[in-house]
Amino acid sequence: MEIQENIINKVANSGLLSFDLATLKSNATISIYDIKDNLFQGLILREKDFRDFVKEKDWSSYQGKNVLITCSADAIIPTWAYMLLANKLEPFANELFFGDEGTFEDILFERALAKLDLERFRDQRVVVKGCGDVKIPTSAFVNFTYKLSKVAKSIMYGEPCSTVPIFKRKT
Repeated sequence: MEIQENIINKVANSGLLSFDLATLKSNATISIYDIKDNLFQGLILREKDFRDFVKEKDWSSYQGKNVLITCSADAIIPTWAYMLLANKLEPFANELFFGDEGTFEDILFERALAKLDLERFRDQRVVVKGCGDVKIPTSAFVNFTYKLSKVAKSIMYGEPCSTVPIFKRKT
């Protein structure tokens, strides 16, 4: 008895359009300026000492770099201190960000999503890839879903062979 099997790729024939947000990840690097190094006893920022430091520091090492200003210490930093840093970095930094490294990633993904042509997803059944080697911020999934909901026929999360339904347009 001869057994003949035809293997059918149901995923390929499903009409699903898979999209991996990792394709939008920027390779931009960031230089971090952590204001914690300017705190007296790791607790407070003394205005005179900080102003002297800012005035004397050679900020040219940040020339052409993306700079993230942050404070990793649990301290209350007055807003003017961040403003002073922004002013001193302005002639040198390519771009300036405030927050933590996650904030930087959020902003880069937000920019990439703003440039993404969503027309290719119009009336499509879209699977947003959920797992991979590249860490994608949750904000990117939220932002993409928000935008995609306006054009896609349906949205699913995961892999084409195993999805979690997110949205289905009622016809």
